[in-house]
Amino acid sequence: MKKLRQEDEVIVIAGSHKGKKGKVQSIDTKNDTVLIEGLVAKKNKKRTEYSEGGIVDIPKPIHKSNVMLVSSNGKATRVGIKEEKGKRVRFEKSTQKVIG
Repeated sequence: MKKLRQEDEVIVIAGSHKGKKGKVQSIDTKNDTVLIEGLVAKKNKKRTEYSEGGIVDIPKPIHKSNVMLVSSNGKATRVGIKEEKGKRVRFEKSTQKVIG
């Protein structure tokens, strides 16, 4: 069972986007990266015959170790996995609440 899933609300805890919140759009398990809604990087694009050049915003994935789940009280929390009624469920370690 994975600790992060799509549509989870996360907060960035390291890097140039530290402190920003957003929803997980996609997860790349091969490279252990996540793509977060609203986080973009600037890239210089060279002018070509078919398109204009300039500075463009492109979505960039960040490593999953640099994000934490936002708990029900709005703060970052770690995620644990426990067995409840014969099923494995995720829970917030700070509040012990099950994540739906």
